[in-house]
Amino acid sequence: GARGARMEIDAATRANLELTRRLSGERAGSLLSAIDMTVSPSGGRLLAERLASPLTDTDEIARRLDAVAALVAAGDLREALRGALKRVPDLARALSRVALQRCGPRDLAALRDGATAATDLAARLASWPDLPDELARAARDAGAIDPALTAALAAALDEDLPLNRRDGGFIRAGLDATLDETRALRDESRRVVASLQQKYCELADARQLRIKHNNFLGYFLEVPQAVGERLLKSPLDATFIHRQTMADAMRFSTTELAELESRIASAADRALALELAHFDRLCAEVIACETAIKTCAEALARVDVAAALAELAAQRDWARPTVDATLAFEIAAGRHPIVEAALRARGEPFVANECRLGDSAARAGDIAVVTGPNMAGKSTYLRQNALIAVLAQAGSFVPARAAHIGVVDRLFSRVGAADDLARGRSTFMVEMVETAAILNQSGPRALVILDEIGRGTATFDGLSIAWAVMEHLHAKN
Repeated sequence: GARGARMEIDAATRANLELTRRLSGERAGSLLSAIDMTVSPSGGRLLAERLASPLTDTDEIARRLDAVAALVAAGDLREALRGALKRVPDLARALSRVALQRCGPRDLAALRDGATAATDLAARLASWPDLPDELARAARDAGAIDPALTAALAAALDEDLPLNRRDGGFIRAGLDATLDETRALRDESRRVVASLQQKYCELADARQLRIKHNNFLGYFLEVPQAVGERLLKSPLDATFIHRQTMADAMRFSTTELAELESRIASAADRALALELAHFDRLCAEVIACETAIKTCAEALARVDVAAALAELAAQRDWARPTVDATLAFEIAAGRHPIVEAALRARGEPFVANECRLGDSAARAGDIAVVTGPNMAGKSTYLRQNALIAVLAQAGSFVPARAAHIGVVDRLFSRVGAADDLARGRSTFMVEMVETAAILNQSGPRALVILDEIGRGTATFDGLSIAWAVMEHLHAKN
């Protein structure tokens, strides 16, 4: 959206807070992987987008939170929606494959099944009383695909589909009379081959005569050497035309076989051409409904994210945050979402803690100084409060007993330091450049977490830097 519609998070902060990836690059252990309970690929993509760019518009945030709250309360509906969403194919992916002309019959089937499932899901949602605005809109959008398209796909596509359209056999019998006749001719010829074989056995008085097929000769007769010698002589040589002599067998063809060959080949080619024409028509119909399919896919993703966040809140006892236009920042009994998930897996509790940097009345913009020995959890505490702000503004419940957050417009995190020697900057230099950027850019609505500024210098140098940074943040920012 427009500048100001999203919380601005710079690259260093994103990496430090491990929103969607760990510092080492993998997804496991990031905030996204700790909270992702979506059941569809498109829901997973949308959740990642929302975490990467949290909102600053309090009405929009409240709309998202209303949807989550409604689904926290309605456990039955949430379970039904999640069950239905699990079975919906990835509409957006199938649509993009059709648009890029890289699709096969199974992509069309995914669109058929997805549209049908979306219509059912929309009806189920719409029938629920007192739907919040966000879910009511999603229910409307999920039913956006024209039923005529779904009907056309259902009428045309067979049950068992090949991966590749060139393999044919994906158009349902009964759709196109010409196609059915051509296929019958192609399949009939197999029976014709069997009866010809019978006829030639009798004519040549040889039980071991077989009709075979390969790509080099097409259809041919194969007989043992002794029988072959007889077929070369009159009167049989009038019917049987010698093609090949093998070590222990001879091969012949006949005029009838040659005609049959061309008839079978052309029937198979014609059948495939007719199927491909139907395929192209269906693809064109899909592209004509492109906007509606996108609208529907987005709606399903929104429902998936709302239901997943509700499931998360219900399972882990997260609370609905209050997000408003004040300068408040109060978190009661907050927990670090990633650390708590890791501890929970080991059966250990996370000790909750408080954070107050201002309330809705006079106090605002406080600075908290966190001190303590190494490994006491200082960095965890700093990150935890930034993550709670991100979650709240992304429209999620938060790991706390209660949270009141005045909208944060920019988030800065300077945690730990790494050399950037490739660009000729030492740890200290990187730290100072990033700290200077924070001091230049943070306004009254920024949330800043700084960890160990000036570390690695002499005691009083480090202290002086930290002191000066604090005073500047307090007086100017």
